[in-house]
Amino acid sequence: MFTHTSNLSHRIEPEPQPLPGDFAIWIFIFAELLVFGVLFAAFAFARSAHVELFTASQRTLNRTAGFANTLLLITSSYLVVRANHAIKTGDRKACWHWLLGALSLGTLFLLFKILEFRQDFAHGINLSSNLFYMFYLALTFFHFMHVIMGMVILAAVAINTYHGRYSASNHTGVETGASYWHMVDLVWIILFALIYVIH
Repeated sequence: MFTHTSNLSHRIEPEPQPLPGDFAIWIFIFAELLVFGVLFAAFAFARSAHVELFTASQRTLNRTAGFANTLLLITSSYLVVRANHAIKTGDRKACWHWLLGALSLGTLFLLFKILEFRQDFAHGINLSSNLFYMFYLALTFFHFMHVIMGMVILAAVAINTYHGRYSASNHTGVETGASYWHMVDLVWIILFALIYVIH
C-alpha cells in the first residue's frame, strides 16, 4: 500500500514540448501578432463608432474572392504540415514537393489579391475613400506583404530541402518556415472574418 502511494507521489510528469523551429522566429511571430492585434482592435473600435458606414462599405467587398483566398491559404498550410511530416520521416523528395505545392497556392493568393485590389481601385476605392476602406486596404496590404515574406522563407526552405540540407534528424529549418507560414494563415482567417464577414 505504501509502495503504491509512493509511486503515485513520484509519478513522472511529461515534459512540455518546445516550440517547433528556431526560437528566434517565435519572438518575431509574437511581435507580428501583437501588431496585428493592435490593428484589429483599432478596426473594431472604429467600427463601433461608425457601424452604418462600415456595414454599408463592407457589402461592396468581393466576399467570394476573400473566401477563395481563405481556402487557398488554409490548403497551403495543410501542404506545409505534410512537408514537415515528410522531412521528419526522412522523405526529402516528398517534403520538397509539398513545399512547392504550398508556394504555388501562395502565388495564387497573391494573384487573386492583386486582381481584387485592381477591382477595388477601378471602383474608386482608395485609402481616402472613407474610414472603412482605409482600414481594409491598409490591413489587407500589410498582410499581403507578410504573404510575400512567408513565401520567401518557404522558398529558401524548399531550396535547402532540394539540396539535401534537411533530414529526419535535422529539420529545424522546415519547422521554422512552417511556423511563420501558419502565422500568416491564422492572421488572414481573423482578417477575413473581421473585414469581410462580421457585421
